[in-house]
Amino acid sequence: MPAARELDPSSSPLAFFGAELREYRTRAGLSQEQLADRLSYSLSLVCAIELARRTPSRDFAERADQVLETGGSLLRLWPLVRQAAYPAWFRPWLDIEQTARTLQTWQPLLVPGLLQTEDYAREIFRREPAATVEQAEEAVSARMTRQAILRRRDPPMYWVVLDEWVVRRQVGSAATMRGQVRALLEASELPNVTVQVVPADAQAVPGLTGAFVIARVPGEPDLVYLESAGEGYVTDRPADVESIVRRYDVIRSLALPVHASLNLLSKVEESI
Repeated sequence: MPAARELDPSSSPLAFFGAELREYRTRAGLSQEQLADRLSYSLSLVCAIELARRTPSRDFAERADQVLETGGSLLRLWPLVRQAAYPAWFRPWLDIEQTARTLQTWQPLLVPGLLQTEDYAREIFRREPAATVEQAEEAVSARMTRQAILRRRDPPMYWVVLDEWVVRRQVGSAATMRGQVRALLEASELPNVTVQVVPADAQAVPGLTGAFVIARVPGEPDLVYLESAGEGYVTDRPADVESIVRRYDVIRSLALPVHASLNLLSKVEESI
């Protein structure tokens, strides 16, 4: 990755945001360390955003505008930066995810993106065919930024149902998996997050066809995001939504109760 002075602002929206942040900071006479202190963010994050290595969160853009007195310039850039960090087919889901009051997901293969650790996500993206290190890191950064919705002031209720093999199947090193299982346990302590596990010996046939997320947005019909090996897609077609909601109810009926699910996750963590 080039040094900040060599970064080409025209290379991507993320690079343009980083260059603008650096310009405003320089005009304000602040070092990166001073800006980080005033923003209550880490120095490493400020450096990474200026180098276009990390995608800023909305909160970061808002705070930077206030501290640097930009008149809201960075916040106006932020939607472009956020959108550019994701493939075009996924972008419609971003707005849905941001406005949903409830998200319900079934995951038979991987930990859902909103609960993945950096190391776990990095392992997934780096193993994508033909992915470069830079592309993988940008994807990891974007995924970490998405997770902020679970800890914002008005977070959605997030109901997660996992197949036991998701946490039994090793992704990356043993340390990566221990950290990921620990992250699931910690996330389950949030009042808006519920994690349940379908045990390995359950006949979860309805869920073996693939992962999905059901979103409930105020004033709109339910929407569903369906994952595939290639591109996922969003649908609000009543027949499709009804079918997925019914499937989710059946899968969840096969899951362990919350307390038993967390006990299983704790045992898995100890066994890794």
